[in-house]
Amino acid sequence: MPKLTIDNREVQVPDGATVLDAAEKLGIIIPTMCFLKGYEPSTSCMVCVVKVEGKAVLLPACGTLAEEGMRIESDCEQVHQARKMALELILSDHLGDCLGPCHTICPAKMNIPLMIRQIAAGKLSDAIETVKKDIALPAVLGRICPKPCEKGCRRAAIDDAVSICLLKRYVADVDLENTKPYKPNCKPDWSKRVAIIGAGPAGLAAAYYLLQAGIGCTIFDDHKKSGGMLQYGVPEEELPRDVLDNEIAQIEKLGLTFKGNTKINDPASLEKLRDDFDAVFVAFGALDVEEVKKMGLKTSKNGVAIDSKTYQTNLPGVFAGGDAVRKRRLTVRAVADGKEAAVSISQYLSGKEVTGPVKPFNTRIGKIEDSEKERFAACASDAHRVTVLHKGDGFNDEQARKEAARCLHCDCRKADNCKLRQYAQDYGARPTRYKSQRRLFVQQARHPQIIYESGKCIDCGLCIQIAARAGEELGLAFVGRGFDVRVAVPFDSSIADGLKKSAAECVAACPTGALAFTE
Repeated sequence: MPKLTIDNREVQVPDGATVLDAAEKLGIIIPTMCFLKGYEPSTSCMVCVVKVEGKAVLLPACGTLAEEGMRIESDCEQVHQARKMALELILSDHLGDCLGPCHTICPAKMNIPLMIRQIAAGKLSDAIETVKKDIALPAVLGRICPKPCEKGCRRAAIDDAVSICLLKRYVADVDLENTKPYKPNCKPDWSKRVAIIGAGPAGLAAAYYLLQAGIGCTIFDDHKKSGGMLQYGVPEEELPRDVLDNEIAQIEKLGLTFKGNTKINDPASLEKLRDDFDAVFVAFGALDVEEVKKMGLKTSKNGVAIDSKTYQTNLPGVFAGGDAVRKRRLTVRAVADGKEAAVSISQYLSGKEVTGPVKPFNTRIGKIEDSEKERFAACASDAHRVTVLHKGDGFNDEQARKEAARCLHCDCRKADNCKLRQYAQDYGARPTRYKSQRRLFVQQARHPQIIYESGKCIDCGLCIQIAARAGEELGLAFVGRGFDVRVAVPFDSSIADGLKKSAAECVAACPTGALAFTE
């Protein structure tokens, strides 16, 4: 039984054990992509490399046998850089969007493709949860949003963009009509209090997410009712006030305190809030620059000066967002500011370093070629965009399902469980560091449960081994040569013919989104 040392920690393992086995016994986590316990290692991805004393090159932990007296480093800079390079080389040949174009262009970063799949499946309770994870006022935005997400919709390259905004409104309206509208779970109160100046979209959104984090919120506004410019600036025919008031009521149910007819626009009133509360969020909309300066806040050409990543102002514990900090007055951007500022405020109140929201890792296909359009459209309805009878109307159930079926589902169904994406984020890998000619998009969807996108495959061969062990009649195999080798079903058969027994197991083992469930 060989005894070896990993990161200055001694461990003894049985004969035939690998360095990866030894690390696991010590609780040391080494990233792996092409390895699955119980199957033959291919040592192809090189993401699990470690430094072995006396060896001229780094070695893959999954395929290197443990030997007596080995001294190994798994967490040094050389190893980190090698793993990062391995990931970047894999990414150079990776064809897929982690997040759909509509998702990335949405200022609130809502998971639009997921919402649409949930609508198509009739899972409206799941859909409203998806929406409200990122948008606190979806029924409002479903009526007045300028729809930047639809400008990024890839379906527009084929005929017309999906009516994302009306689908969002549909989900929100159905929820508000429910006797028990969606109410998010809130963490236990941890005795922290935030004062929010301004009851407009940014202030309301900040309160919505802070309250969920267990942080008490009091909104101060110089008007009698909450809503800001939504209440007092948008015409009634564009935004019915009962819709606005109903959505605000859902936020109030989480424990929000509102103090109207209270103006905070001088140094003394701001200082009192800083004394009485643990943090302050400035969301009072556009204000005269001189008034802002008098309050002790630094200004920029767009309003209150903030750190763009954290929403912090020059005053400790004071954050700002919405129309107070930017000239372009978009409600969806103000709502996004409130959500993101809530993350920074929570970090500040917990004593952590204030870094703001984490930017999710993403790869992009970019503009699609004419020859790819038909392949993208293969999984979607060929129906024309659904239109409502009268301006201002929303979708009914049938219209919503019909429109949802038009989505191309450009996002990765497995983005949250993709090892490549996870490790790329962890190691700071850049997807465009090594440029290569983009391959054409290919998608096989002729299976009742799964889809296969060969452009995301890293040729680890795990699915081939799994299918063979399951006794699949056709299974999967490596097809082609050299750089063109790909995993495919033999004899040009469909993925449904190849994986009749082991589809779910193959999806679970796939380290990327090459094999994924359709829903």
